[in-house]
Amino acid sequence: MATLRYLGHSAFYLQGEGLRALLDPFLSGNPLASEGPEARAELDYIFLTHGHGDHLGDTVSIAGRSGATVVCTNELSVYLAGLGVKVEGMHVGGRASFSFGRVKLTPALHGSAVFEGGRQVFSGVPCGFLIELEGKKLYHAGDTGLSMEMTLLGEEGVDVALLPIGGYYTMDAADAARALGLIRPKRAVPMHYNTFPLIEAEAELFRRAGAGSGAQVVILKPGEELEL
Repeated sequence: MATLRYLGHSAFYLQGEGLRALLDPFLSGNPLASEGPEARAELDYIFLTHGHGDHLGDTVSIAGRSGATVVCTNELSVYLAGLGVKVEGMHVGGRASFSFGRVKLTPALHGSAVFEGGRQVFSGVPCGFLIELEGKKLYHAGDTGLSMEMTLLGEEGVDVALLPIGGYYTMDAADAARALGLIRPKRAVPMHYNTFPLIEAEAELFRRAGAGSGAQVVILKPGEELEL
């Protein structure tokens, strides 16, 4: 049975048949992180939605230590490859088969940049991920605003959707609840909230706002797990 562990902010650990993976491993410097970057010595993949520091996080050090391959957009993969990281550079709309299942990169309304030499460097477009594992579909939205393109996900049969609710940089709880009606997942987990003052939010508001969507909203504390 595949399991998903919430690590705080937008970071998760996903484990299933043939897969040990981190998603957006912002652990060092994350006041809500339930574990440090050294916790996962053995990893197969890191799924990285974009280059901002609160998502890129500890990707380079973890990948270097564990030998994990980073799956991300092509431009970001070129940057990471230059740092000696093993990469799989895909792009939005692309879907590929892996040994554990399939992965599709989905649109996200946001930005993507890394800091190098004290300056900000554009690193392509951001994305989300639709990961198929053990017959289940997990959608990690990354950082995004509400988009009508989410209606296409409603045709995918998403089992679990991970949605930002913090507002300011992403959807807030109200827009995330509207997204449930477009995506139509069986269950949804709020993320990207309460890490910093600007993105303080109440997950219960998301649960109540999404009550009529048909999705079960599961609020995870950092360190808690969910079976897919």
